[in-house]
Amino acid sequence: MGSKQVILYAILSFYVAIILASDPDPIQDFCIPNPRSTGSIRTTTVHGMLTIPPCKNSSEVTTEDFVFAGMKVAGNFSDSGLAVVSASPTNFPGLNTLGMSFARADMEVGGINPPHFHPRATELVYVIEGRVYSGFVDSSNKVFARVLEKGEVMVFPRGLVHFLMNVGDKPATLFGSFNSQNPGLQKIPSAVFGSGIDEELLQKAFGLTPKQIGTMKRRFDPKKTK
Repeated sequence: MGSKQVILYAILSFYVAIILASDPDPIQDFCIPNPRSTGSIRTTTVHGMLTIPPCKNSSEVTTEDFVFAGMKVAGNFSDSGLAVVSASPTNFPGLNTLGMSFARADMEVGGINPPHFHPRATELVYVIEGRVYSGFVDSSNKVFARVLEKGEVMVFPRGLVHFLMNVGDKPATLFGSFNSQNPGLQKIPSAVFGSGIDEELLQKAFGLTPKQIGTMKRRFDPKKTK
């Protein structure tokens, strides 16, 4: 095999590794972050630089580090009628380095979780109470959606836009699990109208007038004043 072929093979292998990669596998039973530490251990992964705080000594770890009681009640509701309580390493130390996270979502009647996606995780949603119109859109712009009833589960593949709306006559509660401790979240309306994209481009892309673009920007970007 020539040198150019070797280089090409190495490059292709690298990209395949990126495509197949997820959160790195743990190299110890667990790692409860040490709040008294002022430093951090940096480990390079295919995702870039992952910062992991030093772990507690095993003698300092307690059962409480592996228990999270924050999902007993709903969180604070937004204007869209959605309240989310997340369990991640930032508030649930026992999850650190384990490659997973969790969330509780409550929705008022008519409430929505607007189109959004998680760049680093597949999500599994379980309906605890209520009726929720739920679905996602694939890369060919085909929508997969239906009304989920109590006890039903739906999966949203990693990186695909998905959405939820309470179509029942009472509040709805759902639990969601993610196969990453840091799934990421990008809401489509905020990403488009609240990120500072040039207004002329948005006018041409959506067929909206400058006034309409201004209205959308004020709605999704509180710092926008004109």
